[in-house]
Amino acid sequence: MNVRIGEAAEAPSFPAAAKKLVGNTQLRHNVRHATDVIRGKRNKVVGEVPDWEKLRDSAHEIKQHTLRHLDFYLEQFETACTTAGGRVHWASDAAEANNIAIQILRSHEASEVIKVKTMTSDEVGMNAALEAAGITPFETDLADLIVQLGQDRPSHIVVPALHRNKMEIRRLFLQKMELEELGDKPEDLAAVARAYLREKFLRVPVAICGANFAVAETGSICLVESEGNGRMCVSLPKVLISLVGIEKVIPRYRDLEVFLQLLPRSATGERMNPYNSLWTGVSPGDGPQEFHVILLDNGRSNVLADAESRETLDCIRCGACLNACPVYRQTGGHAYGSVYPGPIGAILTPQLQDMKHSQSLPYASSLCGACYEVCPVKINIPEILIHLRNKLVESGDAPLSERMAMKAASFALSDSGHLKTAQSLARLGQKAFAEDGVIGSLPGLLAGWTAVRDLNAIPKESFRQWWKKRQKQQSQ
Repeated sequence: MNVRIGEAAEAPSFPAAAKKLVGNTQLRHNVRHATDVIRGKRNKVVGEVPDWEKLRDSAHEIKQHTLRHLDFYLEQFETACTTAGGRVHWASDAAEANNIAIQILRSHEASEVIKVKTMTSDEVGMNAALEAAGITPFETDLADLIVQLGQDRPSHIVVPALHRNKMEIRRLFLQKMELEELGDKPEDLAAVARAYLREKFLRVPVAICGANFAVAETGSICLVESEGNGRMCVSLPKVLISLVGIEKVIPRYRDLEVFLQLLPRSATGERMNPYNSLWTGVSPGDGPQEFHVILLDNGRSNVLADAESRETLDCIRCGACLNACPVYRQTGGHAYGSVYPGPIGAILTPQLQDMKHSQSLPYASSLCGACYEVCPVKINIPEILIHLRNKLVESGDAPLSERMAMKAASFALSDSGHLKTAQSLARLGQKAFAEDGVIGSLPGLLAGWTAVRDLNAIPKESFRQWWKKRQKQQSQ
């Protein structure tokens, strides 16, 4: 079950979904292999940049400044985009965004639309809304095409089909494209995808795209990609609709100098993106002659209002935190039940849903800090995870068993006498389960901990007891 952020339904529990997925050895192999390759490439190209940390600081400062003055920059973008011939629409939620897109398509009597690089459309469930309105969407990014043909779900922010290997993709193409034969080399797969998509690019006159950045100063949209499909999608159609989260705006054109160094290195381990597409409004006789921008809120204003977690909106969707996360690398993206997986999804999804759903996601982390170390805009994901966990506890939405355990721990750790008593009781209680200094299995709610690991038994004496005895021996 995949729950879109635009839907009013509760996402599946992360522990339940993860438990099933860690048993899929092929998926785990695919995810680990792909993330290992990306991490290796990233480390190499990041190491070439002597001022990498200064770039991260600059990006963080630009994003934080923008969020503090977001109303000003959004209005500046609207004015500049409109002046250049574009049309700006404001969508407060998923339903409004989908309705705006459908009305534009209907005004052109469009029954089909090509799409590229728009994770935000997945957030609002746009494909389902288009199909319900009788409009067929075609994903043109290669990975998104694989996901769509397989009636699958994205598992990574940058590489949505990361969980699939080339043999699985070959079988899918043979079946869905009705091919009689197909080689198993990546070049063979890319060639048939190119032929399949080229027909769509040349025939379908309306396109929907996302945006990596929206420049307030000029009203420009920036889209970065590695294949060239995005360039085809934003330049060939007569009508172009860009769905943009309001947090994607940046103040100045020159700010791209910072982000276009950080994003490719963090996302795919490339020194620069092979295709950086920038366009401003419309130009007579060149490219789309009608350009629409849908600025989407869909819960972002609520995130903006929380000073302790506001920097979640700094995210530039590079996916570096996923590649570094030991939890994601074991489960893949589907366990998160959202279009935004991994550490960033664990903090973004619950907030966009106003903490009403996906309540297990803030706990889908070991708080090791690897995500913060690789984040190009220095989002302190571990601290935000702790903040969200605290909000869940204060709201009373944390599991009863967890609340009881935390209260017991608070009582035991509040006084040395309490702690000593608790240790003594634990030593008595573990006798039925400890063998050779190891607890191999525990009953009831504690069974989940020992199901996949052994637990060291509580020592016969505590540090305080050992220290007291040592001091006594030294004084004799």
